[in-house]
Formats: sequence, C-alpha cells, structure tokens
Amino acid sequence: MNFTLKQIRYFVVTAESRSINKASKTLNKSQSAITNSISELETALNVKLFGRTHAGLSLTHEGHQFLASARQILATVQDAMVNLNLVREVNEGELVLGVTSLLAGYFLSEPLMQFSRQYPRVKTLIKEDEQRFIEHLLLNGEIDVGILMTRQLQEHEAFETETLVMSPLKVWLPANHPLCAQASISVQELADEPLISLTANQIDQVISHAWRRYHKPMRPKFRTESVEAVRNLVGAGFGIAIVPDFAYRPWTLDMQRIETRPIREELPSIDFGLVWRRGSSVRWTADEFVSTTVDFVKASKPIAF
Repeated sequence: MNFTLKQIRYFVVTAESRSINKASKTLNKSQSAITNSISELETALNVKLFGRTHAGLSLTHEGHQFLASARQILATVQDAMVNLNLVREVNEGELVLGVTSLLAGYFLSEPLMQFSRQYPRVKTLIKEDEQRFIEHLLLNGEIDVGILMTRQLQEHEAFETETLVMSPLKVWLPANHPLCAQASISVQELADEPLISLTANQIDQVISHAWRRYHKPMRPKFRTESVEAVRNLVGAGFGIAIVPDFAYRPWTLDMQRIETRPIREELPSIDFGLVWRRGSSVRWTADEFVSTTVDFVKASKPIAF
C-alpha cells in the first residue's frame, strides 16, 4: 500500500467540495490531474472512495472512514512542519556568558563545545573579567549565565547557582622535594616553606583565611594571577603552592615535573559552577546552556577533582 501526501490532499479537498471541478479551482490543478490522483489512491487502498449522484460526488462508506484518517494525516504533517519551523526559530538566538580568566582556561571549552554542537545557530558571546564585575553584569542583565566560584559570590541571595565542581586545595611540590615522600602533608609542615601564591579569583585570600584557623601566618614569596607561572616556579624549585586540584597538570612548560599532595587538615574546597540572576526571566539559550552543561558534567564524572 503506497500513496502520497499529494494524493491525500487532493482526496480531502475533493471530498469536502464534493466536486472535481471545485477541487480543481481550489487546488489550481487540472481536473484530469485530480481524477488520476484519486484513481491511483483508490488502487493503492483497494477501495472505492467516491460514488456519483445527480448532485455530484458522494463518499462511499470506505470514503467516509478514510476521510477522517486523511484529515488526521494532514494535520499531523502540518503540526510537524509548524514544530520544525519553531525549532528553527528557537535555535537562532544569542547567549552571553561571563567567566573569570582562571575558569576560562580550565572549564569553559568543553561545555561550550557541547552547547555549540547542539545549537550551532546560536551566537555565543563571552565576557572575561574579575568575578565581582561578572556578578555586576549578571545583576544588570548584561550577562545571561556566569561561570564563577560559587562560594565567593558577593550577593548570594541575588543568584541561582548550580555548583558543578568541588575541587579540594592541594599542595604542589617540585618533584625532588623531601615532602614528596609523604602521602599527605600537614599545615605545620608547610608553614616554613617558601610559598608561591595564586591570586586569581582571590584564592590566596581563601587559603589565608583558612590558614588563620591553625594559627599559621602565610608569607608568600611571590604572588601571581597566572597558574602557569605558579606551575613553572614550583617546577623550578622556587617554592611550593597551594592550588585547587582542578588546575593540576604534572608538567611545566619546561618539562619539569611537579607533584601534588593532599593537606591533612580540613580546608574549604574551591567550588565553581553556573550562576544566573534569581527571579529573572532568562533567555531560552541560558536555560539550555545550564541543562547542557549539567548533563555534560554528570556524564563526565568523575570530574569533581
């Protein structure tokens, strides 16, 4: 049984007008084209759809039955076309993301690639700045979604958050450091070590605040916002560093190896995730980026370093 949508449409118009002549005018097709189409449909269905009366065409019993199905077929096709057009319109949009330089280097590319594959027609804009300024842009509605340190938000109550990664603080050591012989290291053992301090996203302030709980002052030998600078200086033996584990890579640019060890005492993790303004009517692109990124992180577990 093979028939076409054209045959279905010609049949429905003819059945509703009860006249080949009227159907011809409605469809702007010749009467012979309509007659042939209906004849082919009847052959495919192996039934007679129309009978003739003095008033014109009349539907047979089978014709009445098939008319209901034919209308449903055309309606389903129409709905599919409407939905397809809606999808095309929806897929054309804009997404504005805000991210700090630290997180842009370690987390942005994969979620963005996943989202772009799913929504290639969406124009994505990325603004990189300090966390406080990204928060300001979110509150002003200039950014749809931020990728930020969730524990360090200044206006917690103003935002919805979805924490994606909870990364512990760990010690980075040059490969030949004596403390590498230990499975873990205490705050006491680190107190007198020369410290290379990472200032990006105010991580140094988080560590300093936690350090004071153990009555140990922090005296950084060098401060930098660059993770690669920290990595290279540690690898070259200029000091140790305390860095969130998500940033760890074992080799420096000069191919010096660095080791990482957990800290025995309890320290806060460095948590980051998605942030958007609470109570705002966000664009569909923001909703989709959030759900796409959450799904990506769940599928990529273990990613909580």
